[in-house]
Amino acid sequence: MAGNEGHRRRVRYRGTHPRKFSEKYKELSPAEYGPDVQKVVMRGQTPAGTHRPICVAEIVGILHPQPGETGLDATVGYGGHARCLLAAMEGRGKLLAIDADPVELAKTERRLRDLGYDAASLQFHRMNFAGIAKLLSLVPTGFDFVLADLGVSSMQLDDPARGFTFKEEGPLDLRMNPLRGEPAAALIRRWSPARLEEVLRENADEPYAREIARAIAGAWEPAQTTRQLGALIVGALAARKAAVPPAAVSKSIARTFQALRIAVNDEFGALDRFLESLPYCLKPGGRVAILTFHSGEDRRVKKSFKQGLLDGRFARIATEPIRPSRQEQFENPRSCCAKLRWAVR
Repeated sequence: MAGNEGHRRRVRYRGTHPRKFSEKYKELSPAEYGPDVQKVVMRGQTPAGTHRPICVAEIVGILHPQPGETGLDATVGYGGHARCLLAAMEGRGKLLAIDADPVELAKTERRLRDLGYDAASLQFHRMNFAGIAKLLSLVPTGFDFVLADLGVSSMQLDDPARGFTFKEEGPLDLRMNPLRGEPAAALIRRWSPARLEEVLRENADEPYAREIARAIAGAWEPAQTTRQLGALIVGALAARKAAVPPAAVSKSIARTFQALRIAVNDEFGALDRFLESLPYCLKPGGRVAILTFHSGEDRRVKKSFKQGLLDGRFARIATEPIRPSRQEQFENPRSCCAKLRWAVR
């Protein structure tokens, strides 16, 4: 019928609430279903396909963006921090926004352009922040402020097609940029038990690294999906003489995915290269804020800032990390493990 042209039937699902990522059509269209999405936020949850920026007030206070300044959001993600930095510059200044993820970067650019930010005030570049020094060709005098929000974003975690979550079936991928490198499934087929154990210990401090590594490497059929990898870990821990509580099993699965993700994307190597170049990309008096989400990241940032203070590359650094407030941790549980450190050139 002519009256039904353009009509889309809403997504159908079992029960009273959607469970799968693909079923959460309201959360995936926040502009259309704003009040419904806000209800999800008020429950302390992150709406599917979005990301809630962490320590926003603290970061804006540290970086103190001013009209006319030039800044860098080195991991723009969903763009939550970028919006606040741009607002603080009051439309006078420039923010460069970079991200290695081509899927999410394109979405974020459309989202922020729709809010009125043009190329004069906001420039997007698809690249890994390890190559920050390359941006000096665009900003020869350096940046007034730099933000890096490390780790994986909620959009990547929640979408099973990206292979970051073990809660739904998906390809065992774990690449931030699905156009580069090898997926996790290919790497674990090639790695020895010893190499897998090393990755689990170094990248996630996994207490059952040996048992899990042997189970993954010795599987009759190598894991190709997220659920298959999760099943191998459950089986490895069930075979132990001493019982492993279900909560500990879940944590081991999460740590294993974290460890593989870090290895697949060379996250520690990229962070080391970023930290090495960072002081030379800041103007004198330039500010930097870095959000980390596990001990391996925080150790590197802490060590780099301390060394930079000793050799004169930084004038001041945070003596202790800033943690999200109790209120923020309650409202956004994904913020609980975050640590914020800062330095001034």
